[in-house]
Amino acid sequence: MPATSRPQSAPALSQRERQVLAHIAAGLSHKQVARRLGISVHTVSTYLRRIRSKRTAPTVAHLIHLSMTEDAATPQ
Repeated sequence: MPATSRPQSAPALSQRERQVLAHIAAGLSHKQVARRLGISVHTVSTYLRRIRSKRTAPTVAHLIHLSMTEDAATPQ
């Protein structure tokens, strides 16, 4: 199983976690994400920590891949 796959029992990402993930995947820094979403840099880090606890994503590259696969799996 690929490192970024979500097992059937893995919890879904919240709307805010998906927003943070999308901004990180777009190449924004933690500070830029915080400004755009009106939250603190610490909160951005907290959301990323939660995402990593729900998915296996040890690096930013894995997070970006996760973002792309999550987007592809989401119905339009």
